[in-house]
Amino acid sequence: MAKLKRDTDVKDEMFSRVKRVYGVFILVALCVVVRLVWVSALSPETAYNAKRLERRIFIADSVYSRRGSILARDGEPLATSILRYRVDFDMASDGFDSLALFREQADSLAKLLSKFFGDRSASEYRRRMIEEHEKHYRVVYRKDTTVLRSEGFFARIWDMLRHDEFKTVKLYDTLRDHRPVTILPRPVDYNEWQTLRKYPILNWNLGMTFNLVTLDQRVYPYGELARRTLGLVGDRGNYGIEAIYRDRLEGRNGRMIRQRIAPGFSTVVHSRENIDAEDGMDIITTLDADIQHIADQALRRQLAEQHAIWGTSMVMEVATGDILAIANLGETSERSGVYVEKENYALSRRMEPGSTFKLAAMLALVEDCGMSVDKTYDTHHGRAVRVGGNRGPLIQDSHDIGGEIALKEAVAQSSNVYFAEAVYDHYKDDPERYVKFLRHLRLDRTVGLDEMGEATPLIPEYGTKQWSLHTLPNMGYGYAVELPPIHMLTLYNAVANDGCMVAPRLIREVRRGNHVVERFPTRVLVDRICSDATLDVVRECLEETARTGTAHAYFRDTVTMRVAAKTGTAKVAQSGITYADGYYLGSMVTYFPADEPKYTVMTSIYTRRGRGTTVYGAGLAGPVQRDIVNYIYYRDEEWHQTVEPSEEEHYPAQVKGGNIAEVRRVADKFSPRVSFTDRNGWGTVRMDSLRNVDIRTVEADRTTMPNVVGMGLKDALYLLESRGLRVRSTGEGRVRTQSIRAGERIRAGQTVSITLR
Repeated sequence: MAKLKRDTDVKDEMFSRVKRVYGVFILVALCVVVRLVWVSALSPETAYNAKRLERRIFIADSVYSRRGSILARDGEPLATSILRYRVDFDMASDGFDSLALFREQADSLAKLLSKFFGDRSASEYRRRMIEEHEKHYRVVYRKDTTVLRSEGFFARIWDMLRHDEFKTVKLYDTLRDHRPVTILPRPVDYNEWQTLRKYPILNWNLGMTFNLVTLDQRVYPYGELARRTLGLVGDRGNYGIEAIYRDRLEGRNGRMIRQRIAPGFSTVVHSRENIDAEDGMDIITTLDADIQHIADQALRRQLAEQHAIWGTSMVMEVATGDILAIANLGETSERSGVYVEKENYALSRRMEPGSTFKLAAMLALVEDCGMSVDKTYDTHHGRAVRVGGNRGPLIQDSHDIGGEIALKEAVAQSSNVYFAEAVYDHYKDDPERYVKFLRHLRLDRTVGLDEMGEATPLIPEYGTKQWSLHTLPNMGYGYAVELPPIHMLTLYNAVANDGCMVAPRLIREVRRGNHVVERFPTRVLVDRICSDATLDVVRECLEETARTGTAHAYFRDTVTMRVAAKTGTAKVAQSGITYADGYYLGSMVTYFPADEPKYTVMTSIYTRRGRGTTVYGAGLAGPVQRDIVNYIYYRDEEWHQTVEPSEEEHYPAQVKGGNIAEVRRVADKFSPRVSFTDRNGWGTVRMDSLRNVDIRTVEADRTTMPNVVGMGLKDALYLLESRGLRVRSTGEGRVRTQSIRAGERIRAGQTVSITLR
C-alpha cells in the first residue's frame, strides 16, 4: 500500500508540474496575443513605422500634363509645349563621398558631355564638377578628444597592463550643401535623355546623385510672329491669349505610385491612388500664318526704311470678322532700327485717327442729314480758314485741292476743310445729334477685345468740359476723338460687309483633341450702319480714293483688281506732347475686291518729322498695304481666271513682238492666221479683232531708233543694246513707251528709257 501511495504522489506531483508549465505557456501565449493585438491595432508607433517604411518603398511621382497649344486657323502651331528634362546634381550626395571614385567617374562623364553638346571642352566640364563638389561637400576639423583605446573587458585589461588605456581622437564635421547644381548647358528632350542616362553618374552607378526635373517648355515655331497677341504667362508678364485662356491651356497634373526595387530603380505600381494627367486644351485662333508673316515683313521693312517709332498692320475677313493677321512692331530704343512685338498697338493705342475718321463723318452727312453728293464747299486752295466763326479752329488742307469741290473729290483728296465745313454746317444747331450718330456706329464702346487690352474710345460729350467751340469742326476730320486702330478697321469692314458691323474675332474654337469644347460664332455689333443708298455713295467715294485720290500711287498700276481705300494723317498730341513737336500717325485702310469685298486691311505707323522721308498716311502705310493686298490676291486662286474645257477654240489676246522666227513659231500654234514679210530678223506684232497676227519687220538700219513697243524686255534690250544704246527700263510686261521715237537718228552711247506695263 505504501508503494502504491508513493506512486500516486509522484504522479500527482508530475501532473501538478505539467499544469504549472501549461499555465506558463498559456500566460506567455496570452501575452503574445495581447501584444500582437496592441501592435497591429492599437499602437500608434506601429502605424508611424509602417508609414515610414511605406514612404521608403513607395514613391509618389508627379505626372506632368502638357500645356495646350495655340494654333492658327489651319491647325499650324503658333505656340506649343515640349517636355524637356533638366538634371539637377546633388554634389553633397553620399555617392560622391569617395573622392577617388568621384574624380574617376567625373572625368569619364566630362568627356562624354563635351562630345555630346560640343559647347565646351572636357577639361572645363571636369573642372566645373570638381569645383561644385568642393563647394557643396566639405570636411571641417572641429577638435581633439580623449577616448578609451579599446572596447571590451579583456582588451581594456590588456591596455591597462601596457599602460596605454587612452588615445587622442580628432573630430571632424562633414558639411553638406544639398542645393541643386546644373552642369548640363541646357534642358534636353526625351530622345537626348535616353542617350545621356547611359553615361557614368547619370546611370545611377554612384547612387541617387541627381534629380531629373521635368519642364514644360513653351516654344514658338514662327518666332516673333504675333507674339504680343499670343501673349505670355509667368514672371515676365501675363497678357494675350496665353493669359486669358490660362485655365484651359494649363491642364491638370497626375500622380503615379512607384515601388523601389533596387538603388536607383523603381517600377510602376497599379494603385487606386494613380491619377492620369489631363493635358490642356488647344486654342484655335483665326490667324493665318502666311498672311501674318507677310504683314510682319512688310511692316518691318517699312518701319526700318522710315525710321518710324512703331506700327501696326491688321487683316480682317469681311464676312466673319476673323483677324487673319495682327502685327505690332515697336522700336527697341531710340533710332535703333530693331523692331519687336513689344506692345499691342492695334488695341491699346487710343489716338486721334485723322482723315480715316472721315468715313464716319461721311456716313453721318449722307445717312443722317441726307446731304447730296453734289454738295460743294470752298476749300480755299490749301489756305488756312477758320471754320465755325471767328473763334473757330484754323483748318487747312495738306495740298491745294482747288476751290469749290463736291463730296467724291473731297474724300479722294482727303480735304480737311470740306469735312470740317460740312459737319459744322449740318450739326451746328444740334451737336448732340452728331455724337448720337457716332454712338450708333459704336465708336464710343469697345468692340469686344477688352481682355486683350483694348482701350476704350473717347468721344466728347456735348455740354461737358470736353466740349468747346473747336470740338464739332475738329470731329469732322478726325480730331477731338481718340480711337484705337482696331475701331477704324471694324468700321471700314462694316462698309465692305454691306453695312453689317461684325466684331473682330481672334478665337474660333477651344478643342480637346478632335473634340470641340467651345465654339465662338461671329458676333454682330450693328445690323445695319446705313441704308443701301448711302452705302453706294460711300463705296464709290472710297474707290475713287484708290483710283485717282491719295492712295492711287499704290493701287492704280500695281493691283490688277478694283480696291477701295482711305488714307489718314494725324498730328499727335499725347501725354504732354504738343502738336508742334512733330509726331504723326499715318494710316491707310483698304478693302478688296471693291465689287465683292472679302478682306479689309489697315496699317498705322507712328513717327516723328525728320526721321524718314514722309509723315503722311499714304507714304507711310501705302507700301505695306500694297504688299499685303498683292500677296493675298495672288494667293487666292478663286480670283484668277481658269480655262474651262470646251469645244470652242480660244486664241491669245496678246502676242509680244521680238525675234520673228520665234514669234511665228508661237503664233502658228495659237493664232488662226499669221502674216509676215520676212522670216527672220526683228518685228512688232499687231492683232485684229479676229486674233489674226500681223508681224511687221523692224527697220534694220543701225543708225535709226527701232520700234520696240509691244516687245518683251529681253528682246527690246538685245535690239537696243546691239545698236549701241544704253537702256533704262521700268515696270514689267510689254514695252508701252520709248523715250526716243522710232525712226529718229541715234548715236552710240545714247540713253533711251522704256516703260513696260
